[in-house]
Amino acid sequence: MGYLCWHYGWNGVLPQMGWFFTKAALLTFGGAYAVLPYVYQGAVEHYHWLSAVQMIDGLALGETTPGPLIMIVTFVGFLGGWSQLPLGGDAMLLSAVVAAVIVTYFTFLPSFLFILAGGPLVESTRGNLKFTAPLSAITAAVVGVILNLAVFFAWHVFWPQGFAGRIDIMAVCIGAAALLALLRYKVGVIAVIAASGVAGLMVWLFNPVLLALN
Repeated sequence: MGYLCWHYGWNGVLPQMGWFFTKAALLTFGGAYAVLPYVYQGAVEHYHWLSAVQMIDGLALGETTPGPLIMIVTFVGFLGGWSQLPLGGDAMLLSAVVAAVIVTYFTFLPSFLFILAGGPLVESTRGNLKFTAPLSAITAAVVGVILNLAVFFAWHVFWPQGFAGRIDIMAVCIGAAALLALLRYKVGVIAVIAASGVAGLMVWLFNPVLLALN
């Protein structure tokens, strides 16, 4: 961080990315889902490193693999570097790659420090009611955060231009079908994700044809 500040200044894109994702790393208690709305608010609404549509694409990308946080923060860093060009206009790809590396590094550095320093201490408290009771309360709070993220997803997918814009009927239909498959017919998550992806791809491919016919 000292080198980045010395070379680019505190308000430079790369130092700000490093600082923002260090703060994001401190909010990952309870998993990636607890921090993703914070990342969206900072990367899209505050710093404007990428658009809302691109961020939702990144969230969808993260859901295709275990460990969505690493996928999403690297994706955000890459697009942020590509759009902000911290290394100059003639180095678009290099700017994107460097930004992605910095974002990934600063996101996971605090986690590794906490694990190495606090891991033995946490293990020593296993079974101690004084520690397990507060953790149970935190777990309940994390469930609420995940529910909030589900609402957040639905809002930005079903109303891509906000509530004042047009609702995406096809996205609503795909979402409803996925929910029905999961809850009513107990279809596996991987199969639902794959089918939803194929359905979205078909809509994307055939939508221009339908518009032309209309």
